[in-house]
Amino acid sequence: MSQRVFIPGDMLAIALGANQLAEAVQSEAEARKIPVQIVRNGSRGMCWAEPLLEVETSKGRVAYGKALTRDVPALFDAGFLTGGAHKKCLGLTEDIPWLANQTRVIFNRCGVIDPLSIAEFETHGGFVGLTKALHLAPAQIIEQILASGLRGRGGAGFPAGIKWQTVAAATGPTKHIVCNADEGDSGTFADRLIMEGDPFRLIEGMVIAGLATGAEHGVIYLRSEYPFAAKILETALRLAEKANWLGEDIQGSGKHFALELFVGAGSYVCGEETALLESLEGKPGIVRSKPPLPALEGLHGEPTVINNVITLCAVPDIITHGGKWHSTIGMERSTGTMPFQLAGNVAKGGLVELPFGATLDVLVNEFGGGTRDGTPVRAVQIGGPLGAYLPPELFGTQTDYEAFTTIGAGIGHGGIVLYGAGVNMREQAAYAFEFCAEESCGKCTPCRIGAVRGMELLEKPTIDHALIDDLCEVMIKGSACAMGAMTPIPVQSAMKYFPEDFSKETG
Repeated sequence: MSQRVFIPGDMLAIALGANQLAEAVQSEAEARKIPVQIVRNGSRGMCWAEPLLEVETSKGRVAYGKALTRDVPALFDAGFLTGGAHKKCLGLTEDIPWLANQTRVIFNRCGVIDPLSIAEFETHGGFVGLTKALHLAPAQIIEQILASGLRGRGGAGFPAGIKWQTVAAATGPTKHIVCNADEGDSGTFADRLIMEGDPFRLIEGMVIAGLATGAEHGVIYLRSEYPFAAKILETALRLAEKANWLGEDIQGSGKHFALELFVGAGSYVCGEETALLESLEGKPGIVRSKPPLPALEGLHGEPTVINNVITLCAVPDIITHGGKWHSTIGMERSTGTMPFQLAGNVAKGGLVELPFGATLDVLVNEFGGGTRDGTPVRAVQIGGPLGAYLPPELFGTQTDYEAFTTIGAGIGHGGIVLYGAGVNMREQAAYAFEFCAEESCGKCTPCRIGAVRGMELLEKPTIDHALIDDLCEVMIKGSACAMGAMTPIPVQSAMKYFPEDFSKETG
């Protein structure tokens, strides 16, 4: 019998040499006449250990971190196929503290299964929620989503059940489920990991959303920078259709749902839901005025649910275990788990899934291990390039939507970027304006012009704090969407918490 060896096929692992590693393991096994089966699984989210090589043994899967092609002969000599000792051995995968101390709910299958095996997906609990949903009335499905307290994981934190309820009650010949997979925030990669490692979970969540709202058509709007995710999703869609989990008369239920993949063209602002809809309709990605809301007049002017990847991926377990189960995880109005992504100047970057309520200190220091260069953490930015910069004295803040609001920050998509002692926060503030100027769709003056004026003000030798604050107020109150309205957040937080970087004149 062939020994099963797991080597991630996700984008990061491939960039770090996973394909060459797989070829080297196969060649070495053939040369030694040892039968092996190489499974290209998804990533466990341990970016700091990629490429992560795992082997199935009688005691469980054993992991070897940062395995390189040159390590392969020595790994075979050490008997890694039976979990043999080697300097890169991390022990039993499930016992690695970095993983063992997490609460893997949404990402429980990532890195565990072959992402394109429906059989493995079903063995590990896949399609249980959908099977149950096929026998429920739409109102019963929505009732469970409302009871769960599930809020949008894309950044706004809007209750998913209310959005679904609105679309279900709306009138229209056709309704749509749109998945916003335009993951463009700096330091975020949760959507990519789940799409590359457990694509059927997303498909299952979208079909359930369709059953709940009366929608029979869905679209995954994927950012163009994710070519590996696109290939995996295309294959997963075909396999799901072949197995009758998509398309006409799903599992003989008489219910239908068609799902397609749409690849964007690289615009950051298309992560905003109305610009995304414009792009889907073949128009330039420019934000629409609200109202009307997309829930009433969305894609092609028809009722549309727009949820991000992680929100939809939380749905199957809610239907499987019940809304009350989900509501007991997390804290207060922030229920369930959140995949926090650690990036930047970090010792152990990767994805950490925990219930809402964990502190930044736990995430940054216990899981992240501080900075990669060994200097003290001076700041973290959470919530993408338009998120707040927070100093260490606020690391005791619990990850809760309302708690973050009180300190002028937002959780966003869960991306946390670490900065060491050498960071210049004035430069970071200037980058926020520069980013907005580059990515603005140009529709409104406060965003289009305000970002440029902000760059100019921060380039002056002496900072005019009052003028910058006035500019920020105009952008917050006058911008057509969150792009311009949120740009002041990193600027003002940097000025508030790191005033010393703004008090010095530049030459």
